[in-house]
Amino acid sequence: MLEAISSTAISAGQAASRATETQAVAPSAPSAIQSTDDLGFESVMKQVTTDAIGTLKAGEAASISAMQGKESTRKVVEALMSAEQAMQTAVAVRDKVVQAYQEVVRMSI
Repeated sequence: MLEAISSTAISAGQAASRATETQAVAPSAPSAIQSTDDLGFESVMKQVTTDAIGTLKAGEAASISAMQGKESTRKVVEALMSAEQAMQTAVAVRDKVVQAYQEVVRMSI
């Protein structure tokens, strides 16, 4: 499951790079957004996907610990609910990135 998310993260990163390239071509792109690398779209996407992957790994680790009898049921449920929410967020962001990419591709030049 994590490999699929990692590949999604890579795809989202590629889409983000293409979106960044598209912004660089746009003549009236705001300079304040591109002034720092830390606040760029690509870095935000990397941070979001990294956080989602970390949450999913924590959910899996909690599940494994519960099977070994080391974790309470409450903590496992909380970790799995967080993992589910992170997964739903990642899928929603992926869908929006793909939708935006398709709109850019359909633009007439």
